[in-house]
Amino acid sequence: MPGTLIRGGTVIDGTGAKPRVADVRIARDQITAMGQLSAQPGDTVVDANGSWVTPGFIDVHTHMDGWLIKTPLIESKLRQGFTTEVIMSDGISYAPVSRQNAGEWIYYLKGLNALQQEDYANWASIADYMSLADGRNAQNALAQVPYANVRVLACGWGQSAPDDYQTLEIQDRIAQAMDEGACGLSTGLDYVAQCWADTDELVRAAEAIAGFGGVYATHVRYKHGTLAGMQEAVRIGMQSGAKVHISHLKGNSEQERDQLLEYMDNKAVHEVDFTFDVYPYLPGSTMLNYLMPYEAWRNGPLGVMSALTSRRLRDGVTQAAASSRLELDSMVIAWVPGKGNTCWQGATLQAYVDASGKPAGDALCDFLIEENLAVLLVFHRGADELADAFLQHPGFLLGTDGILHPGGHVHPRQYGSAPRMLDTLIARGVLSLEQAVHSMTGRSADRFGLRNRGRIAEGYFADLLVIDPQRFKERNGFDNPVVLAEGLDHMWVNGQPVISSGSLMDSTGDRFPGRALRYQQA
Repeated sequence: MPGTLIRGGTVIDGTGAKPRVADVRIARDQITAMGQLSAQPGDTVVDANGSWVTPGFIDVHTHMDGWLIKTPLIESKLRQGFTTEVIMSDGISYAPVSRQNAGEWIYYLKGLNALQQEDYANWASIADYMSLADGRNAQNALAQVPYANVRVLACGWGQSAPDDYQTLEIQDRIAQAMDEGACGLSTGLDYVAQCWADTDELVRAAEAIAGFGGVYATHVRYKHGTLAGMQEAVRIGMQSGAKVHISHLKGNSEQERDQLLEYMDNKAVHEVDFTFDVYPYLPGSTMLNYLMPYEAWRNGPLGVMSALTSRRLRDGVTQAAASSRLELDSMVIAWVPGKGNTCWQGATLQAYVDASGKPAGDALCDFLIEENLAVLLVFHRGADELADAFLQHPGFLLGTDGILHPGGHVHPRQYGSAPRMLDTLIARGVLSLEQAVHSMTGRSADRFGLRNRGRIAEGYFADLLVIDPQRFKERNGFDNPVVLAEGLDHMWVNGQPVISSGSLMDSTGDRFPGRALRYQQA
């Protein structure tokens, strides 16, 4: 059967093994052979001499949920080599929903993701949503179960803990989503609805994934301290039996970094099946509404507009800014939807507040009201080198936490995470080439149940890259974040070419090679 022969490349196979020169053959959607191979009649031959041949990269923490069904080619991710996106992170997404609350979720997520109200197509379950991505995008996608969505369906947006019937409903909905192919449960315990969940509630929720071997992936209560949040996550894993994965882990000082590593190595890894993801930068990014106190969310995303007019809430934000708990001069406005405020993209929140002539609480609350909550920030705190020890840890997986807003001044991780891994971090001696690739491929596939993916081996799915190491360099940064990666010459997803000789496939077709993947199923 005619296929494709990738000839003479330096193969980094995704297992952590040393690179070696070999040929790789693809037929249909699979890798059929690796070694010293001869072309068969009808084969397309790709000369990879001097290039790296790697498995396609897997992003285990991403906010591409909306983009995957809205556009077939997410160029900022494809140019970096990401062939699979693990979506529905941080416990918040577009499914599961009801027709009654879908609009509220789209409204809430506007600052973080892609969809508009007119994009809603009557989906309800995770299976419904994933069917919209299957064959509609060049990338594969794997769903998690976002806890806030499930909790809201059972309990509404409010603060009350679920009762006995609601708890059973939550567990049933999570189990249903696992049956539909989700890989585990995600939480974002500083975000809407789930910020009210206590440890016992989360244990009961995580019990619903334990029988499936699922992963409890958590944005811990960072507002209460990272170490305390990690300790809570480990307790949830111990009591529920679920695997534990910490989302976008970091230490903002040497002391915090050392405390976290000591706890991980001496406690966490011995008490639960434990991993974490990191993006290869220290500064972070999220929505401005994240800075609001939990009380603002008591009546959900639509109710927060009224809460933002509260004098007590505004004065509390002003006090937090004055006490330096909110470091407004280190927070940069990355994106706003309204044209009247785009001039502030790239400026600090402190500059915005100063120009308003208002107290900080009034300025920020009015800003959120004016932009319907949809203001994205980048947080400049700490030196990137503080991430190095996490990147070197055997529990590390790459999660870009990327957020895409065309026209915005977004975090450079959306465009440059993979080049930073394979260029800057290798040059600095933080990672070897095989370590860097392993943390984006085989290790990630193993953790998130991507069967027969993440490695170059016979019988594995042909998600493959050919990279020119002389050109695949870190090109962007915080001053110029929106710069596409260069040097990825070829990409195949499920054996179909997505990038050929540096050119993206046609975006006008009605069928694309990306698949909606299912946990632990080939």
